[in-house]
Amino acid sequence: MSSLVHDFPFDPSYGYTLDELLGVPAPAAPGDFAAFWRARHDEARTVDTEPEIGPLEGERDGLRIHGVSFTSVGGVRLGGWLALPAAGAAQQGFVIGHGYGGRQEPGPDLPLPLPRSAAILPCVRGMGGRGLQPGIPEEADAHVRHGIESRDTYVIGDCVADLWCAASALHALVPGLVPAGAAGTPRLGYLGESFGGGLGALALPWDDRFGAAQLTVPTFGNHPLRLTLRCAGSGESVRAHHREHPEVADVLRYFDAATAAAHLELPTLVAAALFDPVVPPAGQFAVHNALSGPRELQVLRAGHFEHAGLAGETEQLRGNRERFFGAHLG
Repeated sequence: MSSLVHDFPFDPSYGYTLDELLGVPAPAAPGDFAAFWRARHDEARTVDTEPEIGPLEGERDGLRIHGVSFTSVGGVRLGGWLALPAAGAAQQGFVIGHGYGGRQEPGPDLPLPLPRSAAILPCVRGMGGRGLQPGIPEEADAHVRHGIESRDTYVIGDCVADLWCAASALHALVPGLVPAGAAGTPRLGYLGESFGGGLGALALPWDDRFGAAQLTVPTFGNHPLRLTLRCAGSGESVRAHHREHPEVADVLRYFDAATAAAHLELPTLVAAALFDPVVPPAGQFAVHNALSGPRELQVLRAGHFEHAGLAGETEQLRGNRERFFGAHLG
């Protein structure tokens, strides 16, 4: 990785070789880890999401783009975007998570991996531009610590629930998709990068509406290791908080994306980077390594970092995504 010139005061490869990264494990789960998340999921599935479609905001990539709003746990009203086929009915749907900082528009998450698809692109609570909530900080370093004193108040758990409620809203708005509990193959896919990748790993093991997923440079993997690794992302804020409040390590055990990945059985494509100043690579690979179902890995030269090969890697990942979802969801 020495060919990647950077000015960070630490090595964003952290000295790991690919073979070493492929050996990074998930930490042991708390005894009630699965019960905790199943209870959170069951609560979210009872929410009447009352989705509303806004006016048409644009058309691109064979899709009509509308604003959308829906209700999540705690009665929180969130917004985002809904993408619908410009012609014909949707045959499958996608829930698309976003990175830390939220999203101001659908942006690079379109086009979708498969034709004849619909998608919901929610802004989870606290995140711009359509998820802002009173009392929840928008800035990533503060957001990632919000409610961290308890597993029941930590905002990350509610953000995971926002994804489940977004899936419910998509089903309500596009009734042609296979509903929960119906016979047939699940017709939802999940796409998430960075923050959205970590949230996806936490959300997907408990929700049978999804049939396949892609997690790109996922965060929140192997918290005990992350707490030892300096970074330029929100993890550094958690590290600083942990130094003053070491007891939060017990809370973080319930929000470890690698621990959750051990329960994730649906086909999953992971794109993990060898060099990443924002999300340490060891945590990304820990998520991939722990997956218990069919998995594929695309190794990226770097994540969260501009470099000469970025466009080529992005195009390769787009092709892999289309092939992968075509095989498992199409």
